[in-house]
Amino acid sequence: MPRSTVHLLRHGEVFNPDKVLYGRIPGYGLSPLGFEMADRAGEYFEAKAAQGAKIVRLVASPLIRAQQTAQPTAQALDLPVLTDDRVIEAGNKFEGLSRVSKRLRNPRLWPLLRNPLQPSWGEPYAQQVARMREAMDEHRRLALEAGGDGAETIIVSHQLPIWVTRRSAEGQRLWHDPRRRECTLTSVTSFEFDGDHLVSVSYDEPSRDLLAGAANIPGA
Repeated sequence: MPRSTVHLLRHGEVFNPDKVLYGRIPGYGLSPLGFEMADRAGEYFEAKAAQGAKIVRLVASPLIRAQQTAQPTAQALDLPVLTDDRVIEAGNKFEGLSRVSKRLRNPRLWPLLRNPLQPSWGEPYAQQVARMREAMDEHRRLALEAGGDGAETIIVSHQLPIWVTRRSAEGQRLWHDPRRRECTLTSVTSFEFDGDHLVSVSYDEPSRDLLAGAANIPGA
């Protein structure tokens, strides 16, 4: 069976001085550090291609931070950036609020916390996994048609959809502690397939040395 790989690349740091949970709000682009992280991701995939990786497809969420993160990789690999709404950030009813942990002291918000397993404050985890896997499968198929056996796809997405997709693939429950997500800025979570069978999931951090100076709001 033909083998293929899908790399889920999280976007870089966002310029967000007010610490807003920005979610799907338009206009939140990368910070200077975020652009540096995007460059690092481009170098990471350029090195992979130089070592023989057959990267033939590059896809990004429609949100500006994902589009900006994709650009250095597009230039390094001479690929167009294809936009797919299915890999967008998770919907969240706290979107637009700053310093959410303090806001949760307000009793008017407590009904949103009634079911953390779903979660009740946003897009269900299972729904996120379903749309991400649908996009991954389609782009993986198209990459195989274009590149043949060993074709690889990069999808630039967001922390929570990437993380729950990984947890689903690894047979873990979808609800979790947001502080324990292994999905740092411009991290790469790679899914390797043999035919339609997922055979492995791996993880890497091209910007590991830049993370200490980055703002990282769970859910952003």
